[in-house]
Amino acid sequence: MAYRASTGRQSFAFADLKELMAKASPLRSGDVLAGLAAASMEERMAARLALADMPLKAFMAEALVPYEEDEVTRLIVDTHDAAAFAPVASLTVGEFRDWLCSDAATSATLAVLAPGLTPEMAAAVSKLMRNQDLILVARKCSVVTRFRNTIGLPGTMAVRLQPNHPTDDAAGILASTVDGLLYGCGDAVIGVNPASDSLPVIGDLLRLLDALRERFEIPTQSCVLTHVTSTISLIEQGAPVDLVFQSVAGTQAANASFGVTLSLLREGLEAGRSLRRGTVGENLMYFETGQGSALSACAHHGVDQQTIEARAYAVCRAFSPLLVNTVVGFIGPEYLYDGKQIVRAGLEDHFCGKLLGLPMGCDICYTNHAEADQDDMDTLLTLLGAAGVNFIMGVPGADDIMLNYQSTSFHDQLYIREVLGLKRAPEFEAWLQRMEITDAGGRLSGGQGGQALLAAMQDKAA
Repeated sequence: MAYRASTGRQSFAFADLKELMAKASPLRSGDVLAGLAAASMEERMAARLALADMPLKAFMAEALVPYEEDEVTRLIVDTHDAAAFAPVASLTVGEFRDWLCSDAATSATLAVLAPGLTPEMAAAVSKLMRNQDLILVARKCSVVTRFRNTIGLPGTMAVRLQPNHPTDDAAGILASTVDGLLYGCGDAVIGVNPASDSLPVIGDLLRLLDALRERFEIPTQSCVLTHVTSTISLIEQGAPVDLVFQSVAGTQAANASFGVTLSLLREGLEAGRSLRRGTVGENLMYFETGQGSALSACAHHGVDQQTIEARAYAVCRAFSPLLVNTVVGFIGPEYLYDGKQIVRAGLEDHFCGKLLGLPMGCDICYTNHAEADQDDMDTLLTLLGAAGVNFIMGVPGADDIMLNYQSTSFHDQLYIREVLGLKRAPEFEAWLQRMEITDAGGRLSGGQGGQALLAAMQDKAA
């Protein structure tokens, strides 16, 4: 179906919904690379005008990626909740944007609506929104998940403690972990990206983190971010696996480039649940995504990168995850060229994920060859904090020495907590106070518990 719009001086035609969505997207280098971006601001505005007048229900009639060719499309269509969608089914995309920004869209109504929305609907409305709209609506979306603690409660923000090491050195990982704990990080997860694919090495890392957690009765979860097949094997070998991790994308072909299918993810979920390691809940999947992954795998089907990213959230939603993390600037400037594009993408991803009912976090990051710096990350951190992000990263010095990119540091989360009054997961906050790492107000106190953690690190090094 063709779409047309005029800006007053010139008329524009868009061959189908796929082209309309791409041309309506804010400028980003990935869409330019793919040959999908609007040729001018005038064409972009015409596409937005046409998109604003399009009925939301049109997305149920016109698939951007063919149903017959793609299991993600089949998942989206086959699991769509028509009853949940009914209250907004008569709206256009523009009217939906106005409703979302109104007082009628409360946390309760948005939670009920989430199963009725498709990723394409969320992506479409985001293209009509200013940054402040993305923040306003995402803040109203409350998504709470549980494993050993409770993540996503209003007024809280968790941190993934990321103690990576270029050689998977146990002492180095333990030192970074203890350092992060002493700054009050780690309630989302203590999660290591391993440098090795060796199952014995990954098993040793899992046991290292689990021993530390058990010794100090830390109410959190650990994860070694290896491929889901490796995690399943380790579970079969009796390793202490808390969370099952996998990177995912928005098309079947892109997921195939990661070596995963929906059935394999279900196998991972069932394997993780079989261990029954959660104490306050059963959310145990940890997914990471990022704009540009499908394009980099030549698996985007001519769809713009932000819409394909939103489709990845349909994959995540099917598995009731504990954590979903958009690693927003990690792939590089070929997809998000500079700080402005990274900031916009981070807000879009967070908004779309939350609107679809996901516990969204963000790795607020950039690569060293992007036109971005830590000031841009401070801006995105502050905006996401205001938008109610479920969790962020805590990396020693904000510089990941294994993955070689820049993220947010242990110190950065202290800044945003102070400015916005954000607490940690309540079980973890209580543990920090018992350990005298923080005081009753959540500020660092440097008590005796911290000295015990340091002693544990020194014992391991010895």
